[in-house]
Amino acid sequence: MRMENRKELLRIKRHRRIRLSMQRSSSKPRLIIHRSLKNLSAQIVDDAANKTLFSLSTQDKEIKSKFASGGNIKAAEFFAQVFAKKIKEKGITNFVFDRAGYLYHGRIRVFADGLRKEGLQF
Repeated sequence: MRMENRKELLRIKRHRRIRLSMQRSSSKPRLIIHRSLKNLSAQIVDDAANKTLFSLSTQDKEIKSKFASGGNIKAAEFFAQVFAKKIKEKGITNFVFDRAGYLYHGRIRVFADGLRKEGLQF
């Protein structure tokens, strides 16, 4: 087995374990972040209704116009500002942050801190 596949499998196992504990403990919607080498994407999911309430990616026109690549820390910070503004318009201010098994480091940490700066609680 290649090392890259093994790392991804371990991340998926962590994500399942984290997600089970979140479902047991909360009735709030869940913010899921996905990280790739060149982009970030985030979505708000209502697990009770099995419905995606809102989703956005760094491939959005507003973000893509400012940053050629969405895979860096500066783009993650701007993405957090845009994401926070749009979910506030939808009326979502309280949710559970699901880091999808990724380490709370780098772009994931900057994204979470950016959401907190905008006044969102998780």
